[in-house]
Amino acid sequence: MSFSGALGLSEQHFLFIFFYPKYFLQMAGAIIEKMSTKKLVLFVFFILLFQIFSILVGALISPSPTTAISYLATKCINFHRTRAWLMPWGSNRCQQVHSFDDPLAKTLNANDIVFAVHVPLPNTEMSPWFQYMLAVLQFDIAFKMINQIEDDVVITIDARLAYRDDMTSEWTTKFHSVEQRPLRCTFAVSKCFFQTYENEGRFYHCDPIPFMELGSVAHKYFLMNLRLPVNDTMNVGIGEIKDIHVVGIHQNGGFTKVWISMKTVFSPWISVATVWYWYRIRLLARPPVLLEKVIFALGLSMAFLDMPVEWLSMGFEWTWMLLFEDAQQCALYSVLFCFWIIFCGEHLMDQRQRNLLSAYWWQVGLVVFGSSVLLIFDLSERGVRLSNPFYSVWASESRRISVCLYFFSLCRMVHCVFRTISGKLQQLPTMPETRRLRYKGIIFRFKFLMLATLTCAALTIIFFILNQVSEGHWHWGDYTLQVHSAFLTGIYGMWNLYVFTIIFLYAPSHKHNRKKLGDTQHTDMTDKPESQETQLTCGEQGPTEVYRITGKVAEE
Repeated sequence: MSFSGALGLSEQHFLFIFFYPKYFLQMAGAIIEKMSTKKLVLFVFFILLFQIFSILVGALISPSPTTAISYLATKCINFHRTRAWLMPWGSNRCQQVHSFDDPLAKTLNANDIVFAVHVPLPNTEMSPWFQYMLAVLQFDIAFKMINQIEDDVVITIDARLAYRDDMTSEWTTKFHSVEQRPLRCTFAVSKCFFQTYENEGRFYHCDPIPFMELGSVAHKYFLMNLRLPVNDTMNVGIGEIKDIHVVGIHQNGGFTKVWISMKTVFSPWISVATVWYWYRIRLLARPPVLLEKVIFALGLSMAFLDMPVEWLSMGFEWTWMLLFEDAQQCALYSVLFCFWIIFCGEHLMDQRQRNLLSAYWWQVGLVVFGSSVLLIFDLSERGVRLSNPFYSVWASESRRISVCLYFFSLCRMVHCVFRTISGKLQQLPTMPETRRLRYKGIIFRFKFLMLATLTCAALTIIFFILNQVSEGHWHWGDYTLQVHSAFLTGIYGMWNLYVFTIIFLYAPSHKHNRKKLGDTQHTDMTDKPESQETQLTCGEQGPTEVYRITGKVAEE
């Protein structure tokens, strides 16, 4: 067997490399193949160290991501049904009725009652560090034989929101809207048995109702006045409401400081790494291949997510911050999912068309279509909330099913890649021993990176599904471990470290090239460079050796 045959090259490819060594050196491989094993192990060690540190920051330093506070709405009397703001406590508190069973309440009309809630509790104040505020309604409804809850009933709420920044100034109206919400309540016993007079006074179990979302907490005090207007067609068949609880949820200021600090650290790191990567790509004599372009797009999307614009929101009332964060996450998810598909597909030996985005039209098309639909849905909902924070649309479970199907599809592609690599390993005995050992090391590194990619994908899917998981913490000696905070900071750190690892290890390696190019500079000046078309057809060009040995040329 000839030397060119042992290398897996045709005679034409071998002669091209022999007479044009400059172009061969320019595509000598990526850093992951040129870096020594000692340096690579040291690099992985530092990446794992940073990953553990990002987890411990959330577990030990950061508080829980959010705080939920329950407020019992005060039942204020508004005989004249004016639009004046009614305070539940303080020197200007409203005339109140403590229970609807009081003699005074028996003389009132339902339209005379206004439920007032002051946020936050007395002797405390809100802060821009809270980032956002959510409100959830919980109704206490008693069973009455003559006033039962009907099936599929809708409750109508006349809601108003005001704010002020000190305890003496007047309230400023911020929003006013009349909203409808589905009221879903169940009883402890079967419907066939609870409709008796013995069960009167017992309470229904009602689902919490999402009510309000503010994208910015730019004021210290908020006041909500809620009214349940009643007529012949409105708020009929909703049962006998005894009390309304408003659960206010906001992001903890301590967690916000930790989160913004992490973004401030990662943002310049990823931005510089992305610029450096593309600079190395532009130094090559060939045009960048599809995989290199997708890696560059991945770096840009991660840098976009890392932008610490939250610093600016501290001094401005930017109610669109949640909408902007949705756009950031959607961009990262879309590029990340597309990268994993192309990264696996470009290393499949049975892929007849490589270096072409059209070869992945249906996989990438599904990702882009799904991401666009979800983004449009979220932007539409949050866009309306910029002018009406009481607007709400029930979320769908379809997105969870979609990401699970995507993960199983990705696992199948990874399995096919490993099968392709195993098939190539059977051809290694025909190579010289030195080259055979080198290729074994390269393939081992590639498999390790693929497993790391699959792990990152699995954790990303889990984060996507469990993003709304309830808070949790563990006690470990004198320390309290915030599990939810650790998960959030750990996933965020993992995204950045993974993207940096891909950018660094898949950057073109110029190791030993400068010296060789200097030696051959004089001879190369007399050579005429081949056209771009010739370069693309004369041999498989790509970022790594694994890329070149596991597939065919796109033109083939």
